[in-house]
Amino acid sequence: MKKRVLSIIFTGIIVSSTFLGGCSTKESNVSKSDVSKFNVTGLPIVKQKVTLKVVSPKAPLAPSYNEMTIFKKLEEQTNVHIDWNNIPDTDYQEKKNLLLASGDLPDAFYNAGFSDYDLVKYSQDGTIIPLDDLIDKYMPNVKKLLEKKPEIKKFITSPDGKIYSLPIGEEMGSGQGAIGSNPYFFFINKKWLDKLGMKIPTTLDELHDVLVAFKEKDPNGNGKKDENPMSFIHMWWCADIGNLFGGFGMADPNDHLIVRDGKVIYTAVREEYKEAIQYFSKWVQEGLIDKESFTLTKDPNALFAKGKTSEQTLGSFIWWEETEIVGPEREKDYVLVGPLKGPKGEQKIAWSNGSQWGRGAFVITKANKNPEITARWIDQQFEPKMTAQIHWGPIGEVYEEKDGKLVNKPLPEGVAMGEFRQKVAPNGAGVVTAEDFEKIVDMEPRAKVRIDRVKLFTPYMEKEHLPSLFYTPEEVERRNQIETELGEYVNKKRAQWLMNGGIEGEWDKYLSDLKKIGIDEYIKITQAAYDRYNSNK
Repeated sequence: MKKRVLSIIFTGIIVSSTFLGGCSTKESNVSKSDVSKFNVTGLPIVKQKVTLKVVSPKAPLAPSYNEMTIFKKLEEQTNVHIDWNNIPDTDYQEKKNLLLASGDLPDAFYNAGFSDYDLVKYSQDGTIIPLDDLIDKYMPNVKKLLEKKPEIKKFITSPDGKIYSLPIGEEMGSGQGAIGSNPYFFFINKKWLDKLGMKIPTTLDELHDVLVAFKEKDPNGNGKKDENPMSFIHMWWCADIGNLFGGFGMADPNDHLIVRDGKVIYTAVREEYKEAIQYFSKWVQEGLIDKESFTLTKDPNALFAKGKTSEQTLGSFIWWEETEIVGPEREKDYVLVGPLKGPKGEQKIAWSNGSQWGRGAFVITKANKNPEITARWIDQQFEPKMTAQIHWGPIGEVYEEKDGKLVNKPLPEGVAMGEFRQKVAPNGAGVVTAEDFEKIVDMEPRAKVRIDRVKLFTPYMEKEHLPSLFYTPEEVERRNQIETELGEYVNKKRAQWLMNGGIEGEWDKYLSDLKKIGIDEYIKITQAAYDRYNSNK
C-alpha cells in the first residue's frame, strides 16, 4: 500500500479541519466550450471524443495509464481520452514543481500530491481553479460524498472558504486501530530462529543476540557468510527503524512529531532519541544492520530485491507487510515481531500523524478549456464501486460482483497483492468510506489482516497524535520554509550517526544548529494549529 495511504498515509498530509467553508457564491469559471457536444448528465460525457492532458505520478510496477484496463473502460464509457504524462513517483514532486514554475500546465493533475502549501500558493495566484460550482453542477458523486461526510468537506475547504482539490482515502479501522496508525512492521525469519534454536525476541537485547547469530551461524546453510541480518529504508514512510527507538521511551516517526498531554514534541531533540542512536549505531558497526538501509533510499525495489535473492539471505526487515518483500513463497518463513522492550524496560510505539484522507488528490488548472468535461470525468471515479476499482483494480481482474458487492478474486499464483495492485490500479482519487466497506466492496484480505495485526501495538501506542491540521497561509509559508531545512539536516545527521557514530561529540552543536534553523518557531506554529483544532471540536 502506498502512501500513499495511508498511504497514506498516511505520510505527508499537511491538511486540516479547522475552517468550515461552503461553496462559493461567485460565478464559476466553467467554460462554454462547444456545449452542443457536452452531456450534463448520463454517459457518454461528450458525443465527440475530447482529449484532456493530465499529469500523474506512476508506481514503479505500473504500466502507462493508457494501458490500464480501468482507464480503457472509462474512456469507452465517457468518450474522454486522457493524454497521460506519467511521471515515476520517485521523481514526481520535483517535476510537478518544475511544471508549475514554468507555466507549462496540463489540464489537470491526478493523484496530484498537492500539499497545503501548494494549494494555498497556486489557488492564490490562479494556477488552479476553485471547484465549488463544478461540484454543485457537474459532480453528483462528489457532492453526495461531501453531504454524507461533512467532515470531509470541512477537511478539503481552504481558509478562503473555497474548494480547490478533491480528496482521496480509505476508511479502514478507526483511531489507534486504523490501518495506518502504525505503518512500521518488523518481521523476522522464524525459519532461521527455529534452526538456531532461538525464540522470537521480546527485547532489543534479545534481538541483538539473534542478529549476531544470523550473521555468524550460517542459518541458510549454504556455507557462506551471505546472510543479511537486518535491512530497512531510512526515513521511508513504512520501512524506517524509528519505532524501535520506542525501546528507549519515545519512538521516532518520520516527521519526528508526537503529542503528549496536549503538547507537541519534536523527538529528534530528546535524550531518548540520542540514546537510541547510540545504541543502534553499535549494531551497524557490528555488521548487524545493512548499511545500504541508509543509502538506497530512493526506491523500495532495492529492499524488495533483498528479500527475493535466489538463496534466502534476509534475516529481518521493516515494511508494511511481509509478502511484498519476500514473496508469497517465503512469507510463511517470517513472523511479525511486537513492540520490543529497551534496556530499561521501556516499550513505546508512535501513533502516526495525519488522517485516513488526503486532500490535494485532483486539481484543475487555469489552462483547462473544458473544466466541466474534466469535472464530469473525475466525478465518475467518486461513484463508490468505481472508487473501489480505482483503488484496487477493476472488476474481472481484482473483483467479481456477488449480490451487488465487489468481492476479491483469488490472486494469480505466485503474485503479491501489493505488486499486483500497482499494475492494475492507479489509486489516484475517491474516498472508500467505512459504510462502503460494509455495503459496496469487500475489504482487501491483507487489509483485514493488517488491521488485526495493529491490535498488537495499540496498548503501547502514544495516546495522542496530530490530526491533519490546517495551517493559515502565513503559517504554511513559514512552517514549510523551516521544515525543509530542518528535515534535511535532522535526517542527514540521523543517518550519519547511525552509520558512523559520533553523536556524543556533536550533540550540543546539533541542538544549537536546530535553534538557528528555527525549530522553536516550527513547534510553536504546529502547537498553535493543534490548539485551534482542539478548540473547534
